Amino acid sequence: MTEKQTDAVRKCLAEFSQEAHDLYLNQSVPYLDEPPAPLDFYRDWIGPNKPCIIRNAFSHWPALSRWTPDYLREMVGSKVISVAVTPNGYADAVSGDRFVMPEERRMTFSSLLDVMEGKVQKQGVFYVQKQSSNLLQELPELAADVEEHVPWMSEALGKLPDAVNFWLGEASAVTSMHKDHYENLYCVISGEKRFILLPPTDRPHIPYGLYQPAVYSQRADGDFEVVDQLGSDKVPWIPLDPLDPDLARFPAYSSARPLCCSVKAGEMLFLPSLWFHHVRQSHGCIAVNFWYDMEYDIKYNYFQLLESLSVAPEHCMCVSTLLAHK
Repeated sequence: MTEKQTDAVRKCLAEFSQEAHDLYLNQSVPYLDEPPAPLDFYRDWIGPNKPCIIRNAFSHWPALSRWTPDYLREMVGSKVISVAVTPNGYADAVSGDRFVMPEERRMTFSSLLDVMEGKVQKQGVFYVQKQSSNLLQELPELAADVEEHVPWMSEALGKLPDAVNFWLGEASAVTSMHKDHYENLYCVISGEKRFILLPPTDRPHIPYGLYQPAVYSQRADGDFEVVDQLGSDKVPWIPLDPLDPDLARFPAYSSARPLCCSVKAGEMLFLPSLWFHHVRQSHGCIAVNFWYDMEYDIKYNYFQLLESLSVAPEHCMCVSTLLAHK
C-alpha cells in the first residue's frame, strides 16, 4: 500500500469515529431513575451499545445495609480468598516493556480487612479482583445478600450471566485501560467507582503494543520484583494512561473523546461490550458486577474489521486491494 493510500485509510478511520459521536453517542453518561423494561433496555441501550447509570436498580439488596466490616468478618472472615497484590496498585498493566500481572495471594478475608482498615501494615496495594465468578465460587455465603442474576437484564438478553464478581480494594488500586467481550452491569455497594470510558469506535485513536508477560513477586525483604513468564505469548495491551496521556508518544489519542463518570453506592453502571474503560475507586469500595456474554453478531464482526485496520492500515491487504481497483 502506498503512503497516499495509507493516509486515505487513516482519514476514513478518523471520520468513522467522528461520525459515531455525531450520530448517536452521548456527550456524557445518562442516568435512568429506575430499572427499565427488558425490551426497552435492549432497544435503547444494549442494541445501540451505549452506557448508562441506573438508579434504584438494586435498592432491595440486603448487601447495601449489611456489608459492613463487622458483618463481613462474621460471615466470611475465616474464608481464604484470592487477592491481587502489587507494589503500585497497577495490576494487569504495562510497565516499561512488560505486561505485568499481580501476585495472586491467598489470605483470609479478615486478614484483608485488617490491611484495609490499617490495623496491619503491609507493603503493596491489595485488591480483590479475581474475575472467575469469585462471589459465587469463593464467597457463596454472601450470595443471598445480592442476586445471582439481574432478572430484567437476563430477560433482555435471553441468558444468565457468565460470571458474578466481587470487588474490594484500596484507593491506590487501578484497573488499566482495556475492553471486555461482555455486557457488564457494575453495581457499587459502598464507596464510589470512577470510570473513564471510550467507545469501540474510538479504537483508531487508542494505542496498542505487544508485551512480554510477567508477574509481580514479593521478596522476603518486602520489595517486589518482576518475574517473566518464559515461554508465554506476548500480550496485546494499551500502554497509555488516560489520566496522564503521553500525546507526544501517542498523538492519535488527542482525537479520542473519553467520557468520565462516577458510580456511587446504590448505582449501577451499564458498561456495554467492547467499550474501553479505566477504573479507580474510593478506599474500601465494594462492588459486584454481572458479566453477560456479548452476541458475536455483525456488530462484533465490524469491530474486528475496525481492529484490523487500526492496528496497521499500511499492512492490510484487503484495503490495499480495494484501493488498487478504485
